[in-house]
Amino acid sequence: MRLYGLIGYPLEHSYSPVYFNEKFGNLGIGDCEYRLFPLNNLESFKHLPLDYPDLCGLNITIPYKEALMPFLDKLTAQANQIQAVNAIRILRKGNNIEMLGHNTDAPAFLRSLLPHLESHHNKALIFGSGGAAKAVSYVLRMLRISYLIVSRQKNISNNEMVSYSDLTPSLINEYPLLINCTPVGMFPHTEEMLPIPFEGISPEHLIYDLIYNPLVTRFMAIAQQRGAKTVNGLQMFKYQADLSWDFWNEAEDF
Repeated sequence: MRLYGLIGYPLEHSYSPVYFNEKFGNLGIGDCEYRLFPLNNLESFKHLPLDYPDLCGLNITIPYKEALMPFLDKLTAQANQIQAVNAIRILRKGNNIEMLGHNTDAPAFLRSLLPHLESHHNKALIFGSGGAAKAVSYVLRMLRISYLIVSRQKNISNNEMVSYSDLTPSLINEYPLLINCTPVGMFPHTEEMLPIPFEGISPEHLIYDLIYNPLVTRFMAIAQQRGAKTVNGLQMFKYQADLSWDFWNEAEDF
């Protein structure tokens, strides 16, 4: 049996077990299982590979995409550049266990964003400053899209960061690409909403919410009412899952 799973906290929103276990069935793979590992502290993570000797790979979600990095033995070049991981390959050689961290969020975000991107979407606001936001900002730099990071705690030494209190309708209007990298509005807290001046949103805006449960967040719904185009995170989720599967099964040691 080969075991894979998702670590984070909380995890009741996740589609990962359904997606992967259906994938295993479709591929005719009978010796694989994917399960949730809701860890409310990182001390528990240290013991997972020992407690589950069949564990071959993990996905990582909120709030551990950055915090887990010191526990890993190696990073791929992309994970090192982004400084966040969402996939871990567990290599077992005799009694030795080596954990290799990778980032599949960035290529998944890029692939899911490009079909919706128009030439005027040349400035972005990224809501959130965690691991997902790091992958998103990495992609925007690749695309040469300028951006500001909107965070609850403004870092005055970072000129790419502003606080929610800095947001005005004119600033929102100036940035036609809005990307939510926070869990605000995610199941089960679907009534929550980003504290932004929605009157600045226009039909020229593209709203990308990385949340996929629910498929339409309040952020997206209000933006739709103002004529904006909206995209949820479901396609990105599927892409990163498939890329994680490829990473877990590659022969290369990086």
